[in-house]
Amino acid sequence: MYPTGAVAWVRWAAVAGALAAWSPASAAAPPDVEALLSHLDDLYRSKSSIARIEIQVVSPRTTRGMRLKAWTRGEDQVLVVIEDPPREAGTATLRVGENLWNYLPRIARTIRVPPSMMLNSWMGTDFTNDDLVKESSLRKDFQARVDRRSEAPPGWWLVLEVKPGIVGRWARIEMLVSDERLPVEERHFDRKGRLARTMRFDEVKVLGGRRLPAHLVLVPTDVEGQRTEMRYLEVQFDVKVPDDTFSLSRLEQSR
Repeated sequence: MYPTGAVAWVRWAAVAGALAAWSPASAAAPPDVEALLSHLDDLYRSKSSIARIEIQVVSPRTTRGMRLKAWTRGEDQVLVVIEDPPREAGTATLRVGENLWNYLPRIARTIRVPPSMMLNSWMGTDFTNDDLVKESSLRKDFQARVDRRSEAPPGWWLVLEVKPGIVGRWARIEMLVSDERLPVEERHFDRKGRLARTMRFDEVKVLGGRRLPAHLVLVPTDVEGQRTEMRYLEVQFDVKVPDDTFSLSRLEQSR
């Protein structure tokens, strides 16, 4: 049996220890913003990648899906080819540097996409051409700061303001990033300060040897009952991709 004074001291020590463990000094430190944005820019592509992806577009009246294969190398080479459904198989998009082309097998024609159409819908989805080929860069195109701590899920809210002279749809992005440095939610605001769309990330799993959200849901603000879902089925990172993958001849042979 402890003396009464000893019991009181033990209880006080336990409470003091709990308070010390809970103190703000033990909370996660704010992230290095530049390093975090570089990590997010490369999360789904790395130095090179090959991925199979499933997309589903849900609207109030219809639901349609497609499967595609995508190759990337560096920050400015991307080839995306639709594999299913059959009526769209072979339709492809190629980006090399600042140039973007679409190949339409039904008319056997290659069309160059001008910069003014980078923010247009890709294949009737809620994703834009820019979303698909990742021309914009969080690190290069935005000035970012840590805004506040999130407790559920644990992570940090960032605010990104577009840099002067950058042409694009989004003037501001609010982004929740987990303590694992994975995206959880993005809110995109247009040049008039209006919330235009929200993107949510979940189903974190190991693909290609790295943990990442395999499922993305993009919800436009101005169309009730509509969303586009993207799910990564397979990913390989830092793999050998032949040089001719990112060529017009390969684009036109994609089917």
